[in-house]
Amino acid sequence: MDMKDLKINFIPKENMEVIIPFLCLSNDCAIDESCTEDFKVRIAEMVAQGYLCIGVYEKQKLIGISGLWVLYKHYIGKHIEPDNVIILPEYREKGVGEVLMNWILEYAKTIGCTASEVNCYRYNEKGIQFWERMGYEKIGIHLQKILK
Repeated sequence: MDMKDLKINFIPKENMEVIIPFLCLSNDCAIDESCTEDFKVRIAEMVAQGYLCIGVYEKQKLIGISGLWVLYKHYIGKHIEPDNVIILPEYREKGVGEVLMNWILEYAKTIGCTASEVNCYRYNEKGIQFWERMGYEKIGIHLQKILK
């Protein structure tokens, strides 16, 4: 695969459903009607709140995605947060993620971001290694509580 052949573009809001198979892959769930409907509802709400998504294409095939949030926080200012960076398994460890992240970071600079932050599951050792290779540093712990 020649990296020069990769195309990176924003996925149009009206076509966001193309990311559902990637989300199912990342969340270890089957692509079934229940899961798909949940993702459709969540994606629609996220788009309403400013969510963007980038696609990496080899020819016409979508091979990777990254959601994007542009956020402001008191401790860092305007920054970009790549979210659910997912590359198809057969394209991993070939430089696709690095090409995608370099594109995102350049885009962030053009819109005045001063930094980038990411979340990564603690058990995702390869993901953590990737982010560290990309220059990210561990600065905290992300905690979650499910409300019932």
